[in-house]
Amino acid sequence: MRSFWLVAGWGLLITACGSDEQAQPQQTAAHSAQYFDVKGFLDAQAQLLNRQNPAVEKKVTLRDGKLETTRVPHVDWTKELQIFYQADINKPALRGAYAIESTPTTGQRAYVRKPGIENTVENLTVTADGDQVRVLTARLVQNNPLFYSEKKLYLHTINGVLSDYRVEGLQKLVMFDTLRYSAAMHIIK
Repeated sequence: MRSFWLVAGWGLLITACGSDEQAQPQQTAAHSAQYFDVKGFLDAQAQLLNRQNPAVEKKVTLRDGKLETTRVPHVDWTKELQIFYQADINKPALRGAYAIESTPTTGQRAYVRKPGIENTVENLTVTADGDQVRVLTARLVQNNPLFYSEKKLYLHTINGVLSDYRVEGLQKLVMFDTLRYSAAMHIIK
């Protein structure tokens, strides 16, 4: 009799685990669409650009204010776009953390972090024509008693394909000078 209850208990446990596994993908899909899918957008851009393999021109300004320009013939786009992945707010832990403001006439949708929410992404704005993203901007801020960091991200597409981006930032450590930097990239056709 004891083995019967043991087998029945294991059977119920396995059945319960199996039904949760089947229900979970539907739940994830339903919740994953709450905010703009930055990761999916960037993954698609990286795949497309890795296939096309365009050359790029990069401009970087660092501490001394000098502008350095270089042409890069081959780029690993997953690495190149890595900083923009930081703007992804479409995560289960952030559900309900952002107010959504839409402007249908311009195709703009803004996601603004609600007061009291702790996350580096302060805001994310996506402007699109239908399903094609034209502009993606974000402001990321980290602030604690020892360190302040701010990044402004701008990404622009033409016909749904990345054409250029810009990153402007500053970092401030207590007792050290503020470091300002910027980086820009433009695809050369």
